[in-house]
Amino acid sequence: MSVSASFDLLLRGGRVICPASGIDGVMDVAIRGGKIAAVQKDVLPSSTKEVIDLTGKLVLPGLIDTHAHIYQYVSGRFGMNPDMVGVRSGVTALIDQGGPSCMTLPGFRHFIAEPAKSRVYAFLSAYLVGGLEGHYYPQLYSPEGVDIDATVKAARANPDIVRGIKAHAEIGGFARWGIRVIEMAAEIGRRAELPVYVHFGQLWGLPESGANGEDADTILTRVIPLLKEGDVLAHPFTRHPGGFINREGVVHPVIQAALDRGLKVDVGHGSHFSYRLAKKAIAAGIVPTTLGADIHGYNTHVPAPAGTPDQHEDEENHPFAGQAKFSLVQAMSSMMALGLSLEQVVPMVTANPAKMIDRADEIGALKVGMAADVSVLDAAPRPLRAARQREHRSDCRQPAAAGVLPARRRPLRRRCRDFARSRGGLSELESRKMPLHVIASAAKQSSSVHGPGLLRRFAPRNDEVVQIAAPPASPFGPVGRIGVARTR
Repeated sequence: MSVSASFDLLLRGGRVICPASGIDGVMDVAIRGGKIAAVQKDVLPSSTKEVIDLTGKLVLPGLIDTHAHIYQYVSGRFGMNPDMVGVRSGVTALIDQGGPSCMTLPGFRHFIAEPAKSRVYAFLSAYLVGGLEGHYYPQLYSPEGVDIDATVKAARANPDIVRGIKAHAEIGGFARWGIRVIEMAAEIGRRAELPVYVHFGQLWGLPESGANGEDADTILTRVIPLLKEGDVLAHPFTRHPGGFINREGVVHPVIQAALDRGLKVDVGHGSHFSYRLAKKAIAAGIVPTTLGADIHGYNTHVPAPAGTPDQHEDEENHPFAGQAKFSLVQAMSSMMALGLSLEQVVPMVTANPAKMIDRADEIGALKVGMAADVSVLDAAPRPLRAARQREHRSDCRQPAAAGVLPARRRPLRRRCRDFARSRGGLSELESRKMPLHVIASAAKQSSSVHGPGLLRRFAPRNDEVVQIAAPPASPFGPVGRIGVARTR
């Protein structure tokens, strides 16, 4: 180490992809004082205090998950620990979708956003109750449960956290109270000058009186005219009624017109994602703008707090049953398995979400002077072995990981076959969350366990705890994850 070292850390020799800068090539990334100091070829190792050799790795701007559910405990089993799905999953920024409301936002700030090592933003729920228990109780989400003035006031008063509004347009709600809720949400977005993120695809079951004249296939055509440029159409590949693919199996013609008008599309992967329908939409030219994982307590294994609902319908029939964790990187691999290139997918989790929340000058890029949020992925595709292909095709089960029960049979064989036939993906992930004063060095393995994977703890020079979780096997190969604590 040079006595007069110019940089604190050098990430050396990786393939740097930064869509916002137009960079794609083997370069070095130098960091000083928690900021990007240089992105160029052949930075002298003697000019830095610490060097990490990333030859053969992908070096990306810190990943941004546009669809998180992290209002832990307040939203029952639905909300996840923010750092488990954030820095410990290689994601440096999270956007909670509809967890906090105008009433519960102060708690979200104090108990979730401020303590988290990950960057935390929110799309404020249009409903007074927010995302309680994953919208398990539809009676709470009627027009009477929306206060336009209060929600606009909360959004305007908290611009550092609130970057949008979350609402739902689906047949269960429309059958109960028609289009009024989404009209109110659109007004909130206009008055607060924030994007509205609209969930499409059935969420609630129909009331006892049935659909009451509503048709899931007409919801898109009625809602899109209410939305403005920059608003977001979510869950384009949902397997539930009311998504981008109509009952005839074709993409709604209004979708392309909406995109031409400046509306955006977010995958919101989650448990209702359909590979079959995604193929149809992508073949029709629908390429998503952004990509969120949509991890929550009903598509992962989170013990139900005492007194909360024992079961949710998504637990019975989704493509991740038996996997203890599902990550944003796995969602990226899903997009690549569907035929999109790495160069198409990286902007969905970096530059594009930064623009969506109007923070492109702070995150989502590796530019000199910006915060050094960096994610590093193993770029090597990992084809499935024949034995694992047979296992997926025969009973749609995931290979059991340590501490994970084998998945039960489920009627999603075609989706599992699609998954198994994919030839590769993003297999190993590291993430360094900045700003940092120091970076961890030597590892010391312990017997600690985080979920089903081994948790290894590092001993950083400032005694902050850096955690690496080794998650269970996935169809795209093991996904290693590292998150580094941010110094406050």
